Amino acid sequence: MSTSDTAAANPDPVERLEAAETDLGAARERVAEFGEAELERLADAHEEFTQLLTRYEEPATGDGNFETFIEFQGKIATLVERLPEDLLLREVFEECDEHLQQRRLSASDFEHVREQLAPVADMVARLEDREAARDEYQRARRAVRDRLRELEDRIEELRRLERLGAADLDAPTERLREPIETYNEAVSEAFAAFRREAPAREVFDVLAAATAYPLVEFAVPPEDLRSYVATHPPGTEPIPRLLEYADYSRSKLDHYVEDPVALEQSVGSRETYLRRLDADPLTVAWPPPDAPTLGWRCRELTAVVNRLAPPVVEDLRDVAALPRETDYERLRESAVAETELTRAERERLERGMVSDDLAAARAERERLETALSEYPDR
Repeated sequence: MSTSDTAAANPDPVERLEAAETDLGAARERVAEFGEAELERLADAHEEFTQLLTRYEEPATGDGNFETFIEFQGKIATLVERLPEDLLLREVFEECDEHLQQRRLSASDFEHVREQLAPVADMVARLEDREAARDEYQRARRAVRDRLRELEDRIEELRRLERLGAADLDAPTERLREPIETYNEAVSEAFAAFRREAPAREVFDVLAAATAYPLVEFAVPPEDLRSYVATHPPGTEPIPRLLEYADYSRSKLDHYVEDPVALEQSVGSRETYLRRLDADPLTVAWPPPDAPTLGWRCRELTAVVNRLAPPVVEDLRDVAALPRETDYERLRESAVAETELTRAERERLERGMVSDDLAAARAERERLETALSEYPDR
């Protein structure tokens, strides 16, 4: 797509709004030239007249029903007679009536009358044009607001890049990483052992308790699986054993469980959930969250981890202490910069391109805000 094609497909929203304001002003002036009330009266007359033309054209032409023909001419005459004397272009309706009061009418007569009504249609179109111009004006304002929202996101992203660009990439981020990695490894091993060795019923009890802590986002076990584990003897077996049962043939399964069908329906259909169940909801992400979020997450993690692996809580305390015992936000910002900044973004920061883009985005935002102020909703 050429530059001109791109510009046509994505017009400048402020220029579009300015053009829409001009068109709306011109459309309003065209209505005001004769007055909205006068044009509304004319529109009503035009609509009623054209409806009669449409309704009677076929039966009133050619060898149609004579009574219908007379009825049509009478309705047209009555309509024209009761039109206000001061109605705009009343004489056009009179001329149309005169043309239609013939002994015979053909399709060409109706076509001729519609041509006669063209000046009336053009006059009535001023109201429609004004509404269309008003709609376009509103769409143009929405386009400015939409672009403004896009710019806000863009500015926030550029500010984030600038902030990350100012981070100390040589900062000792291992001071945060090492306690977090130690805890993550410990809780992952503990959960794997718990899942491997504890009865499935006990594992599900821990998962049910975790629902009270929104920052510990375990997927809730499906209701049918949870009910089966809670009420059937295989629920006292570990999860790996249940998965083994699910792989057995029906004849082999008969030797291990009392109700093979119930196990197949509840466990066999939920293998994906059971296999994907891991410690990820219990770990702390890298880079870590801000200090307040980390504090709340560690509190909730402590309550859950303490139920399945109490010794690991000590490692979690080391993580929770990081905001108190380190220059946490500075180190965290460095960790975020190390992790999230791409090579291209670093080059743009070094060359000052991010600052230039930010200045340009802010200038465009000001221009859009000014346009919305100058061209209010109407």
